[in-house]
Formats: sequence, C-alpha cells, structure tokens
Amino acid sequence: MGVRHRPRRFHGLADALGILSAAYTGLALSTPTQRARYATISEQGLDWDSVPMRLFQKAKRLGTWDPQAIDFSREVSDWAGFDATEKDFLLRTVALFQAGEEGVTSELLPLIMAVADEGRIEEEIFLTSFLWEEAKHVEFFRRWLDVIGVHEDLEKFMTPSYRRLFVVELPAAMDALKTDHSTEAQIRASVTYNMIVEGVLAETGYHGFRESLEASGKMPGLLEGIRLVSRDESRHIRYGVFLLDRLINESPVGWDVMNRHMNELLAPAMGVISEFWEGYDEENAPFGQRMETYLDFASTQFDKRMKVLERDRGKSLAEIERAAIADLVADDAAVGAAG
Repeated sequence: MGVRHRPRRFHGLADALGILSAAYTGLALSTPTQRARYATISEQGLDWDSVPMRLFQKAKRLGTWDPQAIDFSREVSDWAGFDATEKDFLLRTVALFQAGEEGVTSELLPLIMAVADEGRIEEEIFLTSFLWEEAKHVEFFRRWLDVIGVHEDLEKFMTPSYRRLFVVELPAAMDALKTDHSTEAQIRASVTYNMIVEGVLAETGYHGFRESLEASGKMPGLLEGIRLVSRDESRHIRYGVFLLDRLINESPVGWDVMNRHMNELLAPAMGVISEFWEGYDEENAPFGQRMETYLDFASTQFDKRMKVLERDRGKSLAEIERAAIADLVADDAAVGAAG
C-alpha cells in the first residue's frame, strides 16, 4: 500500500548545493513554456454566464467565512459531558474528516493545472476558490481538535478501506494528471475526488454530524462549521458533476470510463462506513445512530450523482450548461425557501 512521504530534509551544505545544482541544470536545459494568449484581453473575454463563473460568484458571496471566527466557547464543556463511546465516535469522525480535507487540499493542484493548460480560464478561476475553501476546511477541523485538547496521533482511525481511497486511489488519480491530461484521466480524477470522496463520503459524514448532535443542541461551534463546510462542498460537487458531464461529452468512451470507475470505488466507499462501525455495539450505538442509515444515505448520494450524469448523457455541451444552470437556480430557490 502506498504511503505519502514528507519532503526529504537537507543533510549538510554539500547536499543542499548538490540539489540546487541539479535543479539549475535542469532549468537551463529545459525550453521555457510560453503563453499563447491571454483570454481576458481577447475578444473572448470571460463567459460570465458559464457554470464555473456562476459558481465563482457564489463562492465570493458564501465562501468567505473564517474558521477563526467560529464560536467554540461551549465545545470544551459539551465535550466533557459525553461518555467514552460518544467521544470516540466524534473523534473518529473528525479525524477522518481532518485527514480527508488535508488530502483533497494537497491533491487538487494537478486538476487546476490540467484545466489551465486547456485554456479554460473560467474553470481555473473557480478552482482557485475551491482550493482556498479546502484549505479553510483543514483549518476548521484542526482548530476544533486543538480547542477540545486532542493532540494525540489519530491515524489509528484510518481503516483499510479509508486508506485505499485516501492513501492510494485519490493520490494516484490526481497525480496521474501531472503527466496525462487526457479526457479519460480527468474523468478518473473527478470521479475519485468529486463524486466518491466529496459526493458520497463527505456528504454522509455531514449527515452523521447533524443526526448525532442537532437534537441535543451540543457542540454548536462544530455544527456551525459543518454547515459552512457542507455549503462549500455543495459548490464543489456541482462543479464536479458539470466537469464530468463535459468530459463524457468530449469522449466516445467517457461514459464507460466514468461508470466503471464509479462502480470500482463504490465498494471501498461503503467499506469506509461499515469499518467505521465495527467498534460499536449496534444495540447501544453512540447517539442512538445505526450503521444501516449511514449506508443507505451513502447509497442514495451515489445514486443521485449517477442520475444527473445519466440525465445529461448524450446532450450537447450547450444543453449540459443549460441543465447545470437550471440546477444552480433550483439550489438558490431551495435555500431561499428554507431561509
């Protein structure tokens, strides 16, 4: 099983000079990449009505919350009131989110580069907000852990299925984009990142937090952060569906690549959930929760993503854009009605 390593440290001046010399030699021998054009000063400009630019406008309105501003004043006293099993449940959930958010933050750059190299400036612009928001999610979960005084190594909570997805599948799919910008490689990356990690696992995790804590009114700071993180991720998933729709539209084998990879990763995704519950007594589970409801919720999220992709299969890019914009308008209307 692959393990991601930290960058090597310098061991003395000679080592450092040797690495710098090799890097300089490589730069001197390489041919500089030249930008062919600047889209925003051409007749093209920016497509303000495109899906990614609409998402970017939403990100500017809704994604500027500050993890440091969330009120955690009740977290310590609420934490002290939980029993050992409840603490384990919350800590296990947050640990998997913390590692996952660090993972998706670290792994997003190759997709941004692939999109940028294709000259898709609107998507590149949106993805800058996407990356910034993921970094804030890392900050939020780590701040919560620090507030309640947890400084131990939490890697023990990473189960085999979790490791397969976050230590093997996610880095492999995203790292492949460093050398392969093919439509098929981008499909595999988006399926792994947007559909499975964000669209199935993260969505199920948010549901778990709400089901466990909302009724009791406990951990209001954690729940507020989850609400904000979930709102950010809804934009990320919307982009991921649009990206997959576009990529499938571009390749005669795109649907088959997507469908195969979605189904390949469904088993480890469900395994993350079932393995999470292995340490709990089903008849006396923390917060009255049951594994079956989590598995059902995750399965529903998977089916929701597939239904949208099936709806848009065979459509032109213009039709895909119109359908995605209609979805965004419906999202806004639903939020307005709820508010």
